[in-house]
Amino acid sequence: MSMPFFAAAAAALALVSAPLPASQAEAQALELLKRGIAYRSVAGPGNQTPAYAAYLKSVLVAGGFADGDVEIVAMGDTAYLVARYRGTGKAKNGAKPLLISGHMDVVEAKPADWTRDPFTAVVENGYIFGRGATDMKYDISTMVATLIDLKRSGFRPGRDIVLLLSGDEETAMKTTAAMADRFPDAEMLLNIDGGGGGLDEAGKPTTFGIDGAEKTYADYELTVTNAGGHSSAPRKDNAIYALAHALAKIEAHSFPGQVDAITRASWEAAAKEATPERAAVIRRFVANPQDAEALALLRGDPATVGQTGTTCVATMVSAGHATNALPQRATANVNCRIFPGTPVEAVRATLAQVVGDPTVQIRTLDSGSVASPASPLRPDVMQAVTKAVQARFPGVPVVPAMSAGASDSMWFRAKGIPSYGVSPKFMKDSDSFSHGLNERTPLSEIAPSITYYRSLLTALAG
Repeated sequence: MSMPFFAAAAAALALVSAPLPASQAEAQALELLKRGIAYRSVAGPGNQTPAYAAYLKSVLVAGGFADGDVEIVAMGDTAYLVARYRGTGKAKNGAKPLLISGHMDVVEAKPADWTRDPFTAVVENGYIFGRGATDMKYDISTMVATLIDLKRSGFRPGRDIVLLLSGDEETAMKTTAAMADRFPDAEMLLNIDGGGGGLDEAGKPTTFGIDGAEKTYADYELTVTNAGGHSSAPRKDNAIYALAHALAKIEAHSFPGQVDAITRASWEAAAKEATPERAAVIRRFVANPQDAEALALLRGDPATVGQTGTTCVATMVSAGHATNALPQRATANVNCRIFPGTPVEAVRATLAQVVGDPTVQIRTLDSGSVASPASPLRPDVMQAVTKAVQARFPGVPVVPAMSAGASDSMWFRAKGIPSYGVSPKFMKDSDSFSHGLNERTPLSEIAPSITYYRSLLTALAG
């Protein structure tokens, strides 16, 4: 799909030509990552996210950003960072800013559980280990090194590039909501905490996904109350049994299959790589999402169930107050991942209908999540990402994807800003330890990531 936009992008790329020694940017990214892992940017007492933000600001200012263009805003025990790379305002398709998002916080890691101290970077056997080595201090480090490298090379974007680093993506996402409120009028957002490429166990690239949508996270609390009584005189109206019956009905319920433009593209790409039998099931589902047999087969696979539509599952139960008393209260949490375009309240209403028992109260909990629509499949984004990916791995399929989890993108999509997960990392499944023990990333990904980001930013920043 040849477009005038890409002729302009190629010209812009030629102006910045090759970066100053690639090893300089690569070395800086590695140093940023080592230093970044050492900050215990975990929610709660001792949260070092503000200190990590201050370190990143010092690096950006030393790398050519004006001090006034890098702002740190404190919120509770955390903070967010905004860094503006000023453009000329002459982007051909308008001068709205290009936003880049990521998050500085990480999930908790207990040193006693790890082989190595999670907050001490360890380089070993071609990997860097530590909490955030993958999710996502790696991506922050390579992006910051790229932006500084572009400054060194004299690149002047046609539009402002605004780096937005949240401080509580792994928990309440209040910093992301605040940033989305501050930047409601942007060309698009590139989320470097989403998307990415896959490698098979032999190291061969398989596919690269661009996250153009994500499911809405929602928790629903089911509660049954009862007068209780002595366990020696049991009655039919037992709170635990009523709750158990309700959960059994939810377990048996299958939400309708759903397909949109993004999941259709990812399913079609998956079908090309699947066995003939599997491909036939996928194509049946895409042609008719209500094909019960195809839907059941895809929902029976943990790798694909999240892509088939809304899913709900019981995750917590609490009941009773004494071993020798009839329960006065029984509660359960049902966690749902809701397909884009489906209202949270509509899912609550469906659960109530499925349960069909007015004694079971169902309420939506405040999870810090918002519903967000899928982003349009912009040709400029698809082509810029494809060009950057295939410069490294010619011919690798680049396909849109829907994330089954939650990310900062939802707050911007909810404001009408198209948002795309575009992390450059290519990883094997066996190397994926995000949120888990002994998190790691291959060092060999650092240099290609910087090259990828240079290509992407010079194309999309006008």
